[in-house]
Amino acid sequence: MAVARISIVTASLNQAAYLLEALESVRCQRSLDVEHLVFDGGSTDGSVDLLRSLDWPHLRWQSGPDKGQSDALNKGFLAASGDIVGWLNSDDRYRASCFAHVLEAFRQHPEVDVFYGDYTVIDQHGKFLKIRQETGFSPFILTYHHVLVIPTPSTFFRRRIFDEGNFLRTDLHYAMDYEFFLRLSAKRYKMQRLPALLADFRVHPQSKSETSAHRQAAEKEQAMLEHSFLGRQPFPTPVLKLLLLVVQSVAGCMRWSWKFVGGAYFRSFVYRLGARR
Repeated sequence: MAVARISIVTASLNQAAYLLEALESVRCQRSLDVEHLVFDGGSTDGSVDLLRSLDWPHLRWQSGPDKGQSDALNKGFLAASGDIVGWLNSDDRYRASCFAHVLEAFRQHPEVDVFYGDYTVIDQHGKFLKIRQETGFSPFILTYHHVLVIPTPSTFFRRRIFDEGNFLRTDLHYAMDYEFFLRLSAKRYKMQRLPALLADFRVHPQSKSETSAHRQAAEKEQAMLEHSFLGRQPFPTPVLKLLLLVVQSVAGCMRWSWKFVGGAYFRSFVYRLGARR
């Protein structure tokens, strides 16, 4: 069987402080066939100069105004030529052997449409903060848990996801990934956890999760209600809030118990000890 081609799509705007690390994390993968598509929204911080200076045959980029991150990513998904497509934010990075794990997983499981793996959380300087290991896929936990259990930096899609017309909603700017996964789940695309450490997710003062947490939460609730049976019922607001509290608590308990029984917390503890030595 021929080795699949991997396309990585990155949307970027004024992330020069981290962009090179993201680019290098793709270039250093041991994959025979990879392309990296960068759609820059018109950065003014030196990002364009950096991209212009890199004469890498697998790297294609363009810079100019767009309608936001979702619009830029959709352009990349449309332009991608790979059999497998990854979504890497410009301030995150892949870990060594990420692509090898992903290629093997898709080769062994032709029925799976989306693989998502484990990841570490790092700070603005690249210092390790914690490791996040998820559970097997559950539509209920995906919908109602307050943490997005499918992390974009360690998620990869089969090309057919986009060939069949599935793209991000451009009216969403903070929870577009969550809404996208809800839609894929509703359409019965098969999602599966890949038990391997694939990426580093960076938190820093300028990240959306830090500067716009309340907007992100509002968009997430909006998307959840649009896709949940609760949002389609004529419940009075107090009743709806109570029901949401109940199902969100159940989702949290399910995720915690599954991770505990599966040993995720113990493995995270051991990894944390090793990382800090």
